[in-house]
Amino acid sequence: MKNIEILAPAGSMESLIAAVRCGANAVYLGTKGINARRGAANFTFEELKQAVEYCHARGVKVYLALNILVADSELELAYKTVQASLSLGVDAFIVQDLGLAKIIHTHFPTAKLHASTQCSVNTPEGFKALEEMGFVRAVIPREMSLDEIKEIRRSTDMELEIFVHGALCMCVSGQCYMSAMLGSKSGNRGLCKQPCRLGFSADASSSCDLSLKDLSLIRHINEIADNGIVSLKIEGRMKRPEYVASAVTSCKKAISGEYSSADEGTLKSVFSRTGFTDGYFTGKRENMFGTRQKEDVVAAKDVLKELSHLYDNENPLVPIDLEFVCKAGRRAVLTASALGKTATATGEVPEKAINKAMTEDSVKARLAKFGNTQFYLNNIKIDLDDGLILPASVINAMRREVAEKLNQTEVEPFVQMPYKAKRIIQKDCTAYLTARFLHPEAIPDRHPFKRVFIPVWSSDEDFVDNRAGVEIPRGLFGMEQELTKRLEHLRKIGVKKALCSNLGAYTLAKKLGFDVYGDFGLNIFNSESAVLFNSPIISFEATLEQANKINADDTGIIGYGYLPLMLTRNCPIKNHLGCAECTGKLTDRKGFEFAVKCNKYPCVEILNPVPIYMGDRQDEIHTDFIHLYFTDESKAQVEKIIDMFKNGSAFEGKYTRGLTYRGVE
Repeated sequence: MKNIEILAPAGSMESLIAAVRCGANAVYLGTKGINARRGAANFTFEELKQAVEYCHARGVKVYLALNILVADSELELAYKTVQASLSLGVDAFIVQDLGLAKIIHTHFPTAKLHASTQCSVNTPEGFKALEEMGFVRAVIPREMSLDEIKEIRRSTDMELEIFVHGALCMCVSGQCYMSAMLGSKSGNRGLCKQPCRLGFSADASSSCDLSLKDLSLIRHINEIADNGIVSLKIEGRMKRPEYVASAVTSCKKAISGEYSSADEGTLKSVFSRTGFTDGYFTGKRENMFGTRQKEDVVAAKDVLKELSHLYDNENPLVPIDLEFVCKAGRRAVLTASALGKTATATGEVPEKAINKAMTEDSVKARLAKFGNTQFYLNNIKIDLDDGLILPASVINAMRREVAEKLNQTEVEPFVQMPYKAKRIIQKDCTAYLTARFLHPEAIPDRHPFKRVFIPVWSSDEDFVDNRAGVEIPRGLFGMEQELTKRLEHLRKIGVKKALCSNLGAYTLAKKLGFDVYGDFGLNIFNSESAVLFNSPIISFEATLEQANKINADDTGIIGYGYLPLMLTRNCPIKNHLGCAECTGKLTDRKGFEFAVKCNKYPCVEILNPVPIYMGDRQDEIHTDFIHLYFTDESKAQVEKIIDMFKNGSAFEGKYTRGLTYRGVE
């Protein structure tokens, strides 16, 4: 337990100082450009330099969050950001975009990669794949139970990190497109506007059925540590320093067995949404929903001032060992060791004492006074001849000198390879069509699709009769063994193709002998990530211009369908009404209806109210194929859509172009 890491958020320098002074072992932060909390104050490179120096002088690591999707036009900036950060001594990089991870691993082979929860990896096979891609640590999805975490721990030698406190999104990390589709502010690009906290109701009552309470697993820290987790992560780069101080202090108390209900009360006061939840971790997901109430806001004013005192002054958190040698006729020498470093200061030649000579106790008392620094005296060895005296000012100066030398940080050398961006291309081809069908009975007897996919739970007859490939769900928590058996069976009856929306499914299907294809849930946003997967469907957060210029073989975009805006493990309708009263939809405050789709796997999907349609803009599409995403359409409606694409017809009724032209910030 003593070696487990407390990893604190640092949205500003003040929050960073609060985290360090309260005992965090590491902090994570972002620069002004590429990171998933672009709304935080964040750090310039000069500020990052100061932050790293401050942290390293106190034995605290610094992880740089680069956890967003990166466009082709930004890859060179990302490369330069990594280069500059390594030159300042950043310890590791938290990454979502697998293309960016590939660039870092290839061009900076000594850099340490941490896989963000935004990677959406939720199976043992997925974690193995991350390890093979060069990641040394991965963040466990917040939606996992303890048993599922144990399964992941057994599957990989990577370090594992877990969120233990902070905001809890309704959607599986990396799979939320609601903020992007409704307002062009993408969570995958670091600017989520949290529309899910507004009114989305299962019964049109204006209830907030997509708003979860904040997560807190601090009471479970012993269990977490006992199951091989190396880092306890606190969410909150948008939060104030007092919040950071309170959460770090609570984690330290839990590690030492001192965490109490009073500490939890303070945490609730500083920020909560009608309390906390541990529902995913325990598997008890019935009472996880909550919103920020007036009493939650008012409670904070009573604790903020008290919490600010936790980091008013430097706390002596770093042990220092001293050796003082003072011999007649030789200059005194003080050697100090801390943080794996050693520093030496040389003083004056001692004089013979006329009155009171130095003693070991008097020297120790002088050398132990590290004042308002991060050091505290751990061990001291004194070799002192009798009858000598040194001025107190000399001893004090020696103590200050070694402390200053230990404060100086050295940057570890790193290996760097030059980066050359892939050339921009403009494909000139006529796109062919592919499709997925939620309901196999809607597949026409004759259709133009080169590839057709249906859900993994479809009947054997549907696969055989339609010569269909298998679409593997995005959410596979705890389901890998069951999925493996089903896929092995499908291979035996002749199913050859698999459409995969997460890294674990893609790797598993490939191992089982399927021809694998990359689906939209892989969040492919640039050429570097596109070449990692076969015939990938580009993220629908990319503009058409960006998708057209992806330099990879056989890429596609979604040209029709009710796009999934959320993938969630906790059904909002079941929570509010129960399955027996299921309406199959959520209604927002403007009266729009969002279909909610259950399946036999452990997640539900929430769909956009109107379909995307590009049938009349096919001449602008230069990807190799266009993918049609069918959900509840009847066979007759499917045939009509096919005809519309064949003829380039305008859409009849309400529709959207999605993010095809407006893109995301």
